Amino acid sequence: MSGNEINVVGKLIQEKARIHKERPFLYFKDEVFTYEQLDKGSNQFAHAFRARGLKKDDKISIMMMNHPYYLHTWFGSAKLGIVEVPINTAYKGDLLRHLINNSDSKLLVIDSAFLERLVLIRDQLTKLQGIVCRGEIDQEIAKEIPVPISPIEEFFDYPMDPVEEDVKPSDPAAIIYTSGTTGLSKGVVCPHNYYVHTGRLVARLRDANSKDLFYTFLPLFHINAQLMTVLTAQVSDARMALAERFSASTFWDDIHKYGATQFNYLGAVMTILSKQPPREDDASCGIRYAFGAACPPDVMQHLEKRFGFECLEGFGMSEIGLAVHDAIGNRRTGSCGKVLDDLFEVKLFNDDDEEVAVGEIGEIVVRPKKPNIMMTGYYNMPEKTLEAFRNLWFHTGDYAKKDKDEFFYFVDRKKDAMRRRGENISSFEVEKVINTHPKVLESAVFAVPSELGEDEVMAAVVLRPGEKLNPEELVSFCNERMAYFAVPRFLDFIPELPKTPTNRIEKYRLRQQGITAGTWDREKAGIKIKR
Repeated sequence: MSGNEINVVGKLIQEKARIHKERPFLYFKDEVFTYEQLDKGSNQFAHAFRARGLKKDDKISIMMMNHPYYLHTWFGSAKLGIVEVPINTAYKGDLLRHLINNSDSKLLVIDSAFLERLVLIRDQLTKLQGIVCRGEIDQEIAKEIPVPISPIEEFFDYPMDPVEEDVKPSDPAAIIYTSGTTGLSKGVVCPHNYYVHTGRLVARLRDANSKDLFYTFLPLFHINAQLMTVLTAQVSDARMALAERFSASTFWDDIHKYGATQFNYLGAVMTILSKQPPREDDASCGIRYAFGAACPPDVMQHLEKRFGFECLEGFGMSEIGLAVHDAIGNRRTGSCGKVLDDLFEVKLFNDDDEEVAVGEIGEIVVRPKKPNIMMTGYYNMPEKTLEAFRNLWFHTGDYAKKDKDEFFYFVDRKKDAMRRRGENISSFEVEKVINTHPKVLESAVFAVPSELGEDEVMAAVVLRPGEKLNPEELVSFCNERMAYFAVPRFLDFIPELPKTPTNRIEKYRLRQQGITAGTWDREKAGIKIKR
């Protein structure tokens, strides 16, 4: 069987290691890991999981920063048919509890820096059977968590030989949690075929080959980094470089250091990079393609002229992978490309699920032409799955329009979610935290434009009668109970929220009003958020 015929993640890793052996695959800081080293290391993790009683279709949550051990954990679980559940390292409190419990995770692999967050929810993790920790374990914290904790270093005591398990392309590879909009975050069930297929698709769209080196600063708990860097590099017989996080000041140094030829981006990142001081080696950076979404057209034009690469954009999401995309050399300003019509049907519908005319705005709806190339459903949420797939089309919750030549143009999110610095934020989950403050009666959270592109988080807050609350206290309260990037920047304390006769909050009116003279700005107040 050739690598191109393999549609299961673990078997792909094993086959590529057989072919390439000691060829470098991963660069992390000053370390280099070969195809074979990652394969054998992930075999050790697979044996360790099996020794702990884990079996095919069990779930493990992973809450780790970018590190080679993340790949060992992910690949090792994939080889046994264990389902990976990536967790955003900023999560804490009720959202963290929900992800671990809703996914039925039996094991949590976590960095020691985040271990303390489990103390607050320790009595609610009823399904968790064990914790594996990367880094020094604080024994005082460990005593407060009623689940056995072991160091990840023990995993390297296990054999390096391959494990045997019958994993099929239709079996689930991962559960990716996406921000809830009218409820709790939903777990997107992604089959193995979807993962490997998307890696191959991105490689095709980016003209990838074995000489490429893909650079990513995006976190491995994001599906973007997993599919569009790691698996794209694997199927292309290429290499990749992994940064711990995004740094505008060291980005181009990394590109030159590793000899990168392609990278992924998010809109705000490109704006930030465009503002970096010019360098003598800008035009010789070596990048062929930058791949992402939401880069402002003027910024894109500036970067392409300055650095000599081509930007490629598309429309995708965790549920569908990529369904619309630019073609190399055939772009239209402001467009996210054309439908990948060998793989998907894509239409624009009105609220009655009727197709809109050319040039009119409608919701993007999608259905696949091949099996197992998108999600199979939302985990443990059958009613949400049915709702999303109503009338036999997956409803994305995003608005777009298209021109007479079939180019699509993203317009806005229909769903009430926000995106700040590349992170998806659920207004429902932010409101849920704010509303638990004893002085708060109710709140409405919504997006306002950011000067960097994408969104900033704003909250309109109604206090209980007779109560007073200063903004700093509320921000501190939020910071302890939600991801740092979700903590509102702007606060308005108002007497009442605008509502319909049926008592539904009219957020569109709050968005129209936006920031006023009376709005409190966390950044102008000099308040620092704890990560």
